[in-house]
Amino acid sequence: MNWGNAPAWTALVLSGGALWVSIKARGDGKRSADAAATSASASVRSAVAAEGALALQQQETAERRAAEAEAARPRPSLVVKHFEKQLYHLINEGHAPAEDVRFAGELPASVMDAPVGVTLGPGDVHPFFIAPDFDSPSIAVLKVSWEGLDEPVSLRVPSAR
Repeated sequence: MNWGNAPAWTALVLSGGALWVSIKARGDGKRSADAAATSASASVRSAVAAEGALALQQQETAERRAAEAEAARPRPSLVVKHFEKQLYHLINEGHAPAEDVRFAGELPASVMDAPVGVTLGPGDVHPFFIAPDFDSPSIAVLKVSWEGLDEPVSLRVPSAR
């Protein structure tokens, strides 16, 4: 049997083997490139999620600090105390001034010298009178408002007895 040129046939077989290895390597390279692209895409998604979580955490921290600062902010705290006979005191027992203080709503005629636009600093007192009125019941509550309040505050009026 004459195969002709043996070195040529050997070269042909070797080149076929090299072609097969090359095709196989190309497939492996493509799968590796696809896996790298998938990994890169997952890394980007992970980074975006981490940035979102960090932004949310920073926002929550800022909101908590703002709430803590608001809670720690000094505020006025007004009370009504009986002083003597018909004389009462509206007192700011808080740690901040109350500006534009006034009784809210319709006042009975028995209330005299009610505060109108008064500023009460911490510890300040505004005297007013409640005259006895035998035709109507005694006043149990006065509504007071000042600058910065959304709704008037109800203050208990102690008995004069």
